[in-house]
Amino acid sequence: MPRALGELEDAVMTRVWQWNRPVTVREVLEDLQRERSIAYTTVMTVMDNLHQKGWVRREVDGRAYRYTAVSTRAAYSAALMNEAWSRSDNPAAALVAFFGMMSAEQREALQDAVRIVAPALPGAPEAVAGDKAEEPEEKAAQPEEKAASGGEPGTEDDFPADEAPPDSGR
Repeated sequence: MPRALGELEDAVMTRVWQWNRPVTVREVLEDLQRERSIAYTTVMTVMDNLHQKGWVRREVDGRAYRYTAVSTRAAYSAALMNEAWSRSDNPAAALVAFFGMMSAEQREALQDAVRIVAPALPGAPEAVAGDKAEEPEEKAAQPEEKAASGGEPGTEDDFPADEAPPDSGR
C-alpha cells in the first residue's frame, strides 16, 4: 500500500502544480475520478498528509480548505529520491543500482546537474571532469612554481600528502 499512496500523492501534487492556484479536495477528487474510482475521504486524507509533510499549505475557505503547493515539482522529486536513498543500508550500492536503471537522457541530466553543483561543494575541485581543461600556460607554470618553493618538479612534492603520484609505490 505505501507505493499506491505515493502514487496518489504524486497524482494530487501534479494537479496542484498544473492548476497553479489554490485548490479544494472536491476539485482534485473530481479530476481524479476521471481516471479511477476514489473516495472523497481518501483524497482528503492524502491532501492532509501532504500538508503535514509541508508540501502544501492550506487556508480555510468556508467549510473547506484550499491547498497551494509550497515547493516546485523538482524539489518534491528530489526529496522523494533523498528519502528513498536514506532508507538504504548501503547508500553507495543503492546509487550504483539507481544509476544502472537510468536512461541515457537521465544520465546526461545527472552529468549536467553535477557540473552545476560541483563547484559549490566543499572541497570540490574548481573544474569538473569533462569541463574545459587547464590552459597549457597554467600547466607549464605549475612545475616552475613548485621548483621555486623548494620542491622538485614532477616529484611527490607535486601531490597532496594523501595522494601519491602514479607509479610511486605509495
